Amino acid sequence: MTVRIGWIGLGRMGEAMAKRLVKAGNELSVWNRTASKAAPLAEYGATIVGSKQALASCDIVFTMVSTTDDLKQVLFEEGGLVAGPVKPKIVVDSSSISQEGSAEIRARLEAMGVGYLCSPVSGNAKVAKAGKLLQVASGPKALYNEVEPYLQAMARKVMWVGEGELARIWKIAHNTMFGVIIQNLCEITVLAEKAGIPRHIFLESINDSVLGSMYTKYKTPMLTNLSFDQVTFTPKLLLKDMDLGLGAARAYGVAMPAAAATRESVARMVGRGHEDIDFAVLLLETARDAGLELTSENMKMSDGLES
Repeated sequence: MTVRIGWIGLGRMGEAMAKRLVKAGNELSVWNRTASKAAPLAEYGATIVGSKQALASCDIVFTMVSTTDDLKQVLFEEGGLVAGPVKPKIVVDSSSISQEGSAEIRARLEAMGVGYLCSPVSGNAKVAKAGKLLQVASGPKALYNEVEPYLQAMARKVMWVGEGELARIWKIAHNTMFGVIIQNLCEITVLAEKAGIPRHIFLESINDSVLGSMYTKYKTPMLTNLSFDQVTFTPKLLLKDMDLGLGAARAYGVAMPAAAATRESVARMVGRGHEDIDFAVLLLETARDAGLELTSENMKMSDGLES
């Protein structure tokens, strides 16, 4: 029997993930608030629908939106996915939202007889396009087993981390570290360059050391050439996630001084009007604080994502 899959939310990440799902041969119907963003998926065989409730007859519906309120809106408000008499069997949400908001959504869906799985990811849209996402999930293990083949179509690895909202905690912890790493990477890169080491050489050396990672590698071309207009994640979204991380730290009684300092640095970027630009613009702010004006090195650098 063909499993009917729906998708809501086609931002940078949502589009890349949905495209991999449909290219893997799955029957996919998609809805997006801005209909023009859904059009490219039709070229790959996806069906574009005109309303969220048109997806209610799907077996599984994936959602990828920006905030807890956005998710509540697309699910429950007038015209929402589960606001009508017909409802999908399972909702799988890959958004970055709070543990508390996710628990509330779970309770409302399960009361309607709709299964709910949290499944956030590690990686940006470019990583998604390369098929190198890590996808983590939590919720009933039986639901995970049912959905796992479709998660595998979008990621290099999938993991079940437990029941309930544990995947939300994983994502909050992940993105908090995400912020702390970019903060430190910018600091040490400015230190090295001000001392006289060319930026691209320093970054290459970090990537080839024990400190290198997929993350440092795919940020290297951007940091080398100051191409922050190639947006993967904005300062505003990073600030939201840092606040979620610090909120979780307070709730669980965990001191996170490095994250707290990074949060203020990111807040300053947002306050200075850095909006539709990649969060790695932090490099420029760090350099200016050090009295250093950076220029692009115009170097071709690997991002580590090539096949």
